[in-house]
Amino acid sequence: MTYKMIVLDLDDTLLRDDHTISERTKQALMNAQKQGVKVVLASGRPTYGMNDVADDLQLKEFGSYLLSFNGAKIINCQTREESFSSTLSPEIAHRLYELSKNEGVFIHTYIGDEIVTETENPFTHREGEITGLPVRTVSSFIETVAEPVVKILMCEDPEKLVKVEQKLKEEFSGSLSIMRSKPYFLEFLEEGVTKGSSLDSLIKTLGIKQEEVIAMGDSYNDQAMIEFAGLGVAMGNAPDDIKEIADYVTDTNMNDGVAKVIEKFVLAKASV
Repeated sequence: MTYKMIVLDLDDTLLRDDHTISERTKQALMNAQKQGVKVVLASGRPTYGMNDVADDLQLKEFGSYLLSFNGAKIINCQTREESFSSTLSPEIAHRLYELSKNEGVFIHTYIGDEIVTETENPFTHREGEITGLPVRTVSSFIETVAEPVVKILMCEDPEKLVKVEQKLKEEFSGSLSIMRSKPYFLEFLEEGVTKGSSLDSLIKTLGIKQEEVIAMGDSYNDQAMIEFAGLGVAMGNAPDDIKEIADYVTDTNMNDGVAKVIEKFVLAKASV
């Protein structure tokens, strides 16, 4: 199979634990792009938090795309135009806020290029560190969220959050997409929106077939795109249940797992 697109999660997949790309991985991605393969970044991060990585890989020059907010936005790196954008209504955001209070977990969302929360907490500040976005603590979450937002996050210790996830997936079945991006982040998006659904939409506009796509990820918000891709790859540091649904398991994010897939399935075949 000749692969025409490589789709990559960022944190704990493309990026090492210090949020950098190894030289081996960067070189493999640049070589793939020079051979005409599209490299697409797909992350739970907001668009702003993906731009530095996109610039590092020269995605603008190669005419590629970002799937930000877990697929709630599709952005053309050359034009900066959004070909798809999904939001949650203020009413849904307010309902999720009330539920977060009932369940005793923290909650935040994004307004502009800020993370907005009502209560200072280490999880939201961790999101700020990951994305580079400032955290704004407000007196009233409900009054502040007066317009549609792209997504909502609830956050807490993983042991507690998994119970909240099970409960709310039952309550919102068929009305919201709910997934964990990290053990301590539970994300809420418009129903049907995933990295997989946005990837499906993107390749149709580009004339790329499903079987011509490689998608690599490490967590539960990557599951849809791993299952969708012709070659779905789980990182060596992924949970066992993500590895089980993948077509292939590579090395960890700290041991050039992404580079090893590209070298094996893209660059080696191109040199034959």
